[in-house]
Amino acid sequence: MLALQPINNFCYNKLMYELLIVIGFGALAFRNATIRDDEFADVSRKVGDRLGKLWDIAHQGMRENRFLRAEKALLTILKIDEKNAAAYNRLGILYAKQKEFRDAIDCFEIASSIEATPSSLHNLGLIYYETENYEKAAVAFEQALKLEDNLAARHVAYAKVQEKLGNSKLMFNELEKAAQLEPNKETFTLLRKAYLTHNMQAEADLMQDQMKKMIVPAGRAKRILRPRRVVV
Repeated sequence: MLALQPINNFCYNKLMYELLIVIGFGALAFRNATIRDDEFADVSRKVGDRLGKLWDIAHQGMRENRFLRAEKALLTILKIDEKNAAAYNRLGILYAKQKEFRDAIDCFEIASSIEATPSSLHNLGLIYYETENYEKAAVAFEQALKLEDNLAARHVAYAKVQEKLGNSKLMFNELEKAAQLEPNKETFTLLRKAYLTHNMQAEADLMQDQMKKMIVPAGRAKRILRPRRVVV
C-alpha cells in the first residue's frame, strides 16, 4: 500500500495542473469576450453619433433648401444603414421638391418595401398622381388608407385619383368621409365643388348651408390635418 502513495500524489498534482490551465484559459476567454463587447459598444455608439449628426445635416439642408448638402447626408446614412426606410422616404421628398419624380418614386418604393408606413405610401401616391399614373396612385393611396384611415387628407387624395379615373361614386364616398372626419370649411368646400361639377345642386346647397352654420373663431380657422411624414 505504501508503494502506491507516490503515484497518487503524482496523479493529484497533474490533475491540479490541468485544472489550473483550464481555469486560466477560461479567464482569458472571458476577458477577451468582455473586451470585444466593450469594443462593439464603443463602435455602436460612434456609429449612432455619426448617424445623428448626418440627420441633423439632412434636416437643416432641407429647411434651408440646400438640397445637395441634404442629399449627400442622406446618401451617407444609406451607406451606413442600407435598409433605413426613413432615409429613403426623406430622400424621396427631397427629389420630389426638385421635381425629379423618377428618383422620388424609386425612393418611396424602396422605403415602402422596407417598411410600409402610411406616410411612405401616401407620398408614393402623390408622386404617381403628379406624374399622371393614376392607377398606381390609387393603389398606393388604398394601401395607405388600410394602415391609417383617420386623416381627411388621405381620403381627399384618394378621391382626387378616383375623379381622374372616372369613378364618381367612389370619389363622393371618399370626400364625404373626409368631411365626416374633419367637418370644416375646407372639406365642405371640396365636397360642394364636386357636387356642383356633377350638377347636384341640392347637395351643393346643403353643403353651403352647413358652411354658413359653422362658427370658427377669428384667427383659428380649422384646416385639414395633413399626413405626418416620417422624421428621425
